[in-house]
Amino acid sequence: MKACLVFVVVVIALVWARPDEKYTTKYDNVDLDEIIKSDRLLKNYVNCLLEKGNCTPDGTELKKVLPDALHTECSKCSETQKNGSKKIIRFLIDNKAEWYKELEAKYDKEGSYKKKYQEELGIKA
Repeated sequence: MKACLVFVVVVIALVWARPDEKYTTKYDNVDLDEIIKSDRLLKNYVNCLLEKGNCTPDGTELKKVLPDALHTECSKCSETQKNGSKKIIRFLIDNKAEWYKELEAKYDKEGSYKKKYQEELGIKA
C-alpha cells in the first residue's frame, strides 16, 4: 500500500513538472497586424526585448520565453504563437532590417538560430 501511494505521488509530481508544458496562451489574441502597422508600437516591443524601454505585460512574457523558444524551436508554443512569430520575424526582416539586426545581435550572437530557421523563414545566408 505504501509503495502504491509513493508511486501515485511520483506520477503526480512528474505530470505537474512536465517539461513539455506549453507557454501561456493568455496573449494569443494580441492583434499583430495592429502592431505591424504602427512603428511606435513595434518599436516599443523591440525596445522591450532589447531592454531599452518599458515592457507591456505581453512584452514581458515574450522577453521571458524568447530564449527558450529559440532554443527549443518553439516546441512549447501554440500554433497561434508559431504563426505570429513567423509573421513578425518576416516583417522585421523585410521592413525593419535595422531593428531585426539589433534583436539578432542580442538573441543570436553566434548566428546558430539564423542558420536553423533560415529555410523556414526565407532568410538569406
